[in-house]
Amino acid sequence: MKTIKPLREKKNTAILLIHCPDKQGILATVTEFLNKNRGNIIYLDQHVDRQEKIFYTRVEWELDGFAIPPEKIGEFFDTLIGSPLNMNWRLYFSDEIPRMALFVSKMSHCLFDILARYTAGEWDVEIPLIISNHQLLKPVAERFGIDFHYFPVTKENKEEQEKKEIELLKKHNIDFVVLARYMQILSKDFVKQFPNKIINIHHSFLPAFAGAKPYHAAHERGVKIIGATSHYVTSELDGGPIIEQDVTRCSHIDTIQKLIRKGRDLEKIVLSQAVYKHLQRKILVYKNRTVVFN
Repeated sequence: MKTIKPLREKKNTAILLIHCPDKQGILATVTEFLNKNRGNIIYLDQHVDRQEKIFYTRVEWELDGFAIPPEKIGEFFDTLIGSPLNMNWRLYFSDEIPRMALFVSKMSHCLFDILARYTAGEWDVEIPLIISNHQLLKPVAERFGIDFHYFPVTKENKEEQEKKEIELLKKHNIDFVVLARYMQILSKDFVKQFPNKIINIHHSFLPAFAGAKPYHAAHERGVKIIGATSHYVTSELDGGPIIEQDVTRCSHIDTIQKLIRKGRDLEKIVLSQAVYKHLQRKILVYKNRTVVFN
């Protein structure tokens, strides 16, 4: 099947994500650097964590007319500002399209939502492949013209299969991974390969309801609110930095089926919002928390 190519927004900008020890004049120093080099700033946001005494900022500017060539911006910035101010910084360019891999199992709601946004041109991203431990969603991948790779996982072959998956991801130059209801726990070795680059979605605000049927347990307890959480994956199960969350009300009239439907609606929306913010380079991770810029 012919691959569906999304329509993309054309921009020629650069983005700096910075965090460093807070001190007076940091923002002025950064903006002065851009202004002196004829950089037209189109986005600027900042935050100061007064408890940790850490300064965070995201700044985006147009490259048309910028005095420094793109390949030299990082070198100039680090020499003049980054190193002297002990900054942790990353530089991104809008014409560099990230490559995302999707991991799925049997549930399709998050996968369909992501692929719909992708083909509608909402996201500047490439999706070279979909990986699954089941073959159920292979027809979905084929419908969208995306390569599907089947890796059945058992306790006995998990380590071997993950090594094959990592090799495949590296072969395709994958920048980050999205677990679109992938019902396998990734090993610590796998997670180490993609620090703060694996995005997961799971039900939240149901902490007392562990197991495979949280909505059934929630229904039995008569809960009044359910939710979903998207976070970066770390070696601590479901303990990674949180990117996005949302909740919805429910009541005694909601059946288990209605709770599942409401939960799945939340899951796909929250996951897509998290992926979008990651693509927009609007997330900074410090320790086990995130700063998510507007």
